Amino acid sequence: MKILVQKFGGSSLTTEDHRNRAIGHMEKALAEGYSLVVVVSAMGRKGDPYATDTLLQLIRQNGDSLQTREHDLLLHTGEIISACVVSSMLNKRGITSTILTGGQANIITTDDYNNAQILRIEPDRIFSELEKERVVIVPGFQGRTEDWQITTLGRGGSDTTATALGVALEAEMVDIFTDVNGIMTADPRIVDEAKPLHTMTYTEICNMAHLGAKVIHPRAVEIAMQTNLPIRVRSTFSEDTGTLVTSLHEVGRFNESFSDRLVVGIAHVPNITQIKVFAKEGQYDTQLQVFKAMAKHEISVDFINVNPLGVAYTVHDHMADKAASILYDMGYEPQLMAHCAKVSVIGAGIAGVPGVMAQIVEALTREEVQIMQSADSHTTIWLLVQDEDMVRAVRALHQQFDLSNARL
Repeated sequence: MKILVQKFGGSSLTTEDHRNRAIGHMEKALAEGYSLVVVVSAMGRKGDPYATDTLLQLIRQNGDSLQTREHDLLLHTGEIISACVVSSMLNKRGITSTILTGGQANIITTDDYNNAQILRIEPDRIFSELEKERVVIVPGFQGRTEDWQITTLGRGGSDTTATALGVALEAEMVDIFTDVNGIMTADPRIVDEAKPLHTMTYTEICNMAHLGAKVIHPRAVEIAMQTNLPIRVRSTFSEDTGTLVTSLHEVGRFNESFSDRLVVGIAHVPNITQIKVFAKEGQYDTQLQVFKAMAKHEISVDFINVNPLGVAYTVHDHMADKAASILYDMGYEPQLMAHCAKVSVIGAGIAGVPGVMAQIVEALTREEVQIMQSADSHTTIWLLVQDEDMVRAVRALHQQFDLSNARL
């Protein structure tokens, strides 16, 4: 059985015209001989009647005291409504479809309500429906516990549903349909010359997703990477195949080739605060005490730099006052630099290549952008700059690596 999984985000299902375009992609896949599994998000975004944020707002306006189990009961309904609308449209066109909720599809999760993790998928029910030549529609973002309690998978959960089903069903590919035509070299709202990437590795797209690109959830990519399941990030409103995400050695299967590219994209995350904590005289466990305190109070830390004199790290701006208060109570005198941004230079070709950091410093020096902190991995170099310098930094780096003209 040649199986394709298609996932449609909320922006792809908002209006009747958008839904018709989505149906068109389903019809094309069926005409190409695929057995089709469709994963849908709730229709629309905040303010639209059935969007997840709209459902959350309903509770906030009515007591804001729903317990986590019941919270998931509410949130999973948006995707079910979406599935029913899509099923009705398919049936009207003479395409037989059936809906399996996350529980009915046997997506079995932990009992961490609001942010459950998939333990396993038992796909027999889906296979049975596909053998009857039915399109199987699975509401995304949801599953069930061993004892049949409804759970949701957290933000980006529909992407995770799609790739997890793709792995369990041994699908040929997963198509993630959204409102943009693939992954871009930078945010096109910032860089006019940003261009879509034709191919990417799993590691590159994970870094792009973690570091500001919102097109696909990194957890979904990590699941696909485990079995080399190819992903295409595509636009609902185009016939273009978008960005193919696969491993380096699998590209040949798709008659593609990676050019000798150093950098594939520039990502950014605004609104973060740098915190520096200096060790007290004679104290050698400053780092341990600081990070234990942050963890105890559920403050996520990032961009960590540890040295014998103390530690530097970042938190989101809205958590900075809380973090500072905790540190003052511990007897420290933290230094805070608010309104910063993390700018990231990403590319699988960075590893082992001399001169990359020199190019980065050259570009930012030319624009008089101060680098306040940096770090690197095999595929990414991170830079901390002032929020007010972020746009200039992203544009300068995009130009420095000539991404608007590169073969990507």
